[in-house]
Amino acid sequence: MTENAAWLGRDVRRARKDGMPAVTRRQRDRLADMVAHARAASPYYRSLYSGLPERVEDPALLPVTDKKTLMAHFDDWAADRAVTYEKVRAFTDAPDRIGRRFLGKYLVATTSGTSGRRGLFVLDDRYMDVGAALTSRALASWLGPAGLLRAAARGGRFAQLVATGGHYVGFAAYSRTLHAGGWRSKLIRAFPVHTPMPQLVAELNAYRPAFVIGYASTIMLLTAEQEAGRLRIAPALIQPAGETMTSEDTDRIARAFRTTVRAMYSATECTYLSHSCVHGWYHVNSDWAVLEPVDADHRPTPPGQFSHTVLISNLANRVQPFLRYDLGDSVLLRPDPCPCGNPLPALRVQGRSGDILTFPARSGAPVQLAPLAFGTLFDRTPGVELFQVEQTAPAALRVRLRPAAGADPDRVWDGARQELTRLLADNGLDHVTVERAEEPPQQAPGGKYRTVIPLDGAAARP
Repeated sequence: MTENAAWLGRDVRRARKDGMPAVTRRQRDRLADMVAHARAASPYYRSLYSGLPERVEDPALLPVTDKKTLMAHFDDWAADRAVTYEKVRAFTDAPDRIGRRFLGKYLVATTSGTSGRRGLFVLDDRYMDVGAALTSRALASWLGPAGLLRAAARGGRFAQLVATGGHYVGFAAYSRTLHAGGWRSKLIRAFPVHTPMPQLVAELNAYRPAFVIGYASTIMLLTAEQEAGRLRIAPALIQPAGETMTSEDTDRIARAFRTTVRAMYSATECTYLSHSCVHGWYHVNSDWAVLEPVDADHRPTPPGQFSHTVLISNLANRVQPFLRYDLGDSVLLRPDPCPCGNPLPALRVQGRSGDILTFPARSGAPVQLAPLAFGTLFDRTPGVELFQVEQTAPAALRVRLRPAAGADPDRVWDGARQELTRLLADNGLDHVTVERAEEPPQQAPGGKYRTVIPLDGAAARP
């Protein structure tokens, strides 16, 4: 069997057509295959799984992993023994390599995620092809033949609202498409999320995208611009991602743009994890992923209750297996069938909410900045292990940093302050003061680090 793009597309369609028994069978077999592969090729997993049965189809038998642990065992975690932390780190330190093939094979992605802790991830072609097949299936189901024709009539152009300047998965995948050339590269354009809003509005008006995909908080800012009449685009689909959306948010976007809105809940560790339906539930692509809502002791959380955290298993990426990986989000599994008719498991997400910071301008309307603008800024600052930005006054920020091991704290702070000052100045906020905190980032009672804390969130801060 050759798992090329065409085969994957057909398999996804067959699995959906045959219903949950076919999906569950694929999930069970693929989990067993991935566990066997991890044991054979990864020294870390070989040791971790030494006491397990020969064939594992039940994810509950597997020990829990997380970003901190896997990063600490990076060289032993990789199933390709040529992949090492030093090689990957050196690769990500070169901006001109974004989207290029690491070792001639892999896509490299960096992330800070909700925890604010930097991760270096290596993704193989199988993973990217599975994601493409599942996304294509979702687009077809969302729009139908008539919607796809409308999108084609509008030029079929994709606008991606992404963090640029680093090896973030969205921008890295976009850059790879550009490097590859061909017709796809002519239908897609990246728009940096840290572009000043007036400039971003003007560029989108000129581009006239048929599809808008990107960070939810940035799309909410653009929704206000569309409502005010400054943004004037008519996409066939808007797809928010990366941060939690309420039904009120998606309804507002749909009204402002008079279009279909479908969100996605995913992570760099599993970009294809789920896609939303017309009722706002996220349906898990269970033929290629396992999702387990669990309590603080990693025991299953009953459907209808929000979990303490959620564990995921990516059944596609073989170079760095993510198996029973703690994503750190709180989710609720729907206890009854979704009225949309999709039989795949449906969930709501409580974690990963995007807090937008609002600042007074010197003149005119207040200026808003999406949290990902800050997250990606610190992610590309050398030596930052963990960060936290708190708005302590309308025009004041307090920055908490934890330098990486061996990094000079003063040098790390100087680099972070320069990047932050540039971001503020680019958005007409050079009057906002930036304070260096003596204390490290503060942890919430639930164990998470809230990386961006707006002024109105002071009562809820850690």
